[in-house]
Formats: sequence, C-alpha cells, structure tokens
Amino acid sequence: MGGRDWRKLDESDVRVRPGRGTRPRSKRRPEHADAVRALVTAVDRGRWTCAVEDDPGRIVTAMRARELGRTPVVVGDQVGLVGDVSGKPDTLARIVRVEERTSVLRRTADDTDPYERIVVANAEQLLIVTALADPPPRTGFIDRCLVACYAGGLRPVLCLTKADLASPDELLELYADLDVPTLVTRFDEDSLPLTETVRDRVSALVGHSGVGKSTLVNRLVPDAELATGEVSAVGKGRHTSVAAVALPLPGGGWVVDTPGVRSFGLAHITADDIVSAFPEFAEAAEECPPGCGHLGAPEDPDCMLDEVGENKRLRSLRRLLASRAGLET
Repeated sequence: MGGRDWRKLDESDVRVRPGRGTRPRSKRRPEHADAVRALVTAVDRGRWTCAVEDDPGRIVTAMRARELGRTPVVVGDQVGLVGDVSGKPDTLARIVRVEERTSVLRRTADDTDPYERIVVANAEQLLIVTALADPPPRTGFIDRCLVACYAGGLRPVLCLTKADLASPDELLELYADLDVPTLVTRFDEDSLPLTETVRDRVSALVGHSGVGKSTLVNRLVPDAELATGEVSAVGKGRHTSVAAVALPLPGGGWVVDTPGVRSFGLAHITADDIVSAFPEFAEAAEECPPGCGHLGAPEDPDCMLDEVGENKRLRSLRRLLASRAGLET
C-alpha cells in the first residue's frame, strides 16, 4: 500500500480545516446573574408579555431564549429577562430562566388524553366559579377542580354566583365536610368579601362559560374591560375569555382569568395524589394493594380506607376519587 511515511511527518504537515476549532464545545450555559425578574401575564404566538417584578407597570414583550429549548413558559411563571427590558414599543427581551414553580394547575382535554395543559403556574388559590342558576351548577366539574387543586398545590375557594336566582344552601351543605372556603355573590351586592379574598395573592378563576368569571374580574379590576357576553339559549354559555391573562389588582396581588372550559380532564392525576391531601387517610392508604383506586367495594374490595370507618370526610373523598375515575357520583 502506497502513501507517505508517517515517520517523516512534522508539524508543518498538519492541516486544520478553516473555521473548525479543536476545542470541545462547552455545555455550560451562561448564568445571566443580571437577569431581571418578571411575571408572565399573557402568552400569544411565541411572544410572552411580562411585568417586571420591581416595576409592575413596566410591561415587557419577550421571546424564549434558544438555550431554553422547548421549556414551557406559561402565565404565572416567574422568569428571568435579559436584553431590552425597557418595555418601549417594538422592543424584545429574552426569557433565559424559568424559576421553580410553587404550584401548577393542570388539566387534560379528557380523561384519556395524555397531553397535559398547564392552565396557570404559581397561583396561590383557585376560585372555582359556579353559577347557582343559568347555567345550573355541575357538581362533577366542581369535584374535578378540587382534585386538580389538591394535586397541584393550590388552595381551592368555591365561588357561587347569581345567588339572586337560587339559594346556595344545598351546594354549601354538599361541600361543608371538605372545609373549602366559600364565597356567595350576586349582581346587586358589593364584592368586598371577594376583594378581601384575593388581596395580595395570586388567584386564578376557572369555570364554565357563562357563570360570571369575567364579570367578577371586571369588578376586581375595573380597567380590565373584559367581554362578559350572554348565556346562550341552551345554557352552555359563550366563550368570552379566549386565553389566560393575569391582571394586577388595585389593592395588590394578581388575578388570572382563564378561558371558559367545557370539561376538566384528570388523566395526569392518580388516586394517591388526591388521598395525600387528606392526612387522616394517608397512613391507611399506604397499606392498600398496588394500583388501588381507594373507592372501596366493588371497585376496590381490598381498600384499607374501609378500616378507618365510614364518615362524612371519607364519603367526600371517595366522591372526588369517583369523579377522577369518571364514575357517576
């Protein structure tokens, strides 16, 4: 085989391809210690609207930095911004960091959909807005929202609207054993209890279309100018909020208005996620067989929660578990 004698080669025979260095590429990312902290208030087609933490009146439009890849960034996220953070028209900053979340409200389209949708991050509480009439209350939806709260680390608040059309007593009795804080509102009364509940907190509102979410937000934030719409003739309502948006409260705090939803899938939540929110049952549940849904007979005949003894709290827990499993309650 022909070729040059390698024993006669020296440094002058080394050829380096132009533009290609020999140093290995570093995987170390810049720390961006000077990044400005901000709250994501809206998301629209690859652009994130952010309120600067130290100056909430300064609104910055940002894009996701390349080094974040496909890291999800949602309303409520605390992020780090670099670049032009002046908030002036036609400027664009970069989101280079997403802080660890303290809570996450997730849902799926239905109970068979494996794709999780993050509704809002870092909310301290979720106001489950339910009309007492027009449209009528749906306890299954309320139960599913409670499950999502317990699994996601949010404080649930049951907010009943249109009390001028129907009495709240029956619904309040149904949830009394869960110790869920409640608010009852009507159009002809002031909203002081609601205002005090959300003051200095990050609160999200969720509910079916037509139950009055946007009306409540307009009371809390007079400048929001959200469309309220009218309930349709079939009682399902029209969607008046098309995307989640965080709005600053005049007295401090934030309120997140979310789009009206027709279903609240829980494919991502396990039975154990729910039981963990009920400390008095957690120890017994650890003795259950693997995969136990904690529903009791006939679905789970070996469930150890039966050993605790029948009581109102256990019945309430199993109602939530049945709702998560898609069973009638």
